Amino acid sequence: MGKEVKERYGRIEEMDRSFDIEFWQAQSPTARFDAAWELVLHYARVKGIDERQLRLDRSVEVFGKQKRQPESAE
Repeated sequence: MGKEVKERYGRIEEMDRSFDIEFWQAQSPTARFDAAWELVLHYARVKGIDERQLRLDRSVEVFGKQKRQPESAE
């Protein structure tokens, strides 16, 4: 499956964002996510960040009601 190529020619000063908006809205959510993740990986490489540090942190917390202490009969 080949990639679709879209081009736009013109002066930068005269271009608006309509081309970009149209292009990205035509992409599937998966394609958008993949493109965004590719940028994150590129940024990490440029900054010298280990890609393994980009994983989500998982932590577990336990929430519950505290048991009330019986009041002493003094």
